[in-house]
Amino acid sequence: MTPSIDLMDDTFVVADRAELAAYFRDPDTCRAWWPRLRLTVDEDRGLKGVRWVVAGELAGTAEIWLERWRDGAVVHWFLRADPSGAARSPGRLRLRYTREYKARVHELKDRLEHGRAAGVPRLPPAR
Repeated sequence: MTPSIDLMDDTFVVADRAELAAYFRDPDTCRAWWPRLRLTVDEDRGLKGVRWVVAGELAGTAEIWLERWRDGAVVHWFLRADPSGAARSPGRLRLRYTREYKARVHELKDRLEHGRAAGVPRLPPAR
């Protein structure tokens, strides 16, 4: 049966996959990005990302898949869940989780890309 909330997003970030993987593996990131959810790591996929079991306001699964592409990575996000208990309607939850995720992933993108102009390759790390 298909969950009532089935979201996905793909965002290209000019950053090293190892940096992104470490960021999303951090429990503080999960609490900050999804404060109404409890995410339990189901599978740590290393540079490929993390899969979680979701509890709290929603019950289901979530995943960040990091796909290497050119000088960065595509951050694929999946959230497949149903509202728990007396939570809001699925439509409102879908909209809220979509908006909140996009705002956070673009904040991360801006921070990691350090104002790099579009089309300009990532600079090597400073030595």
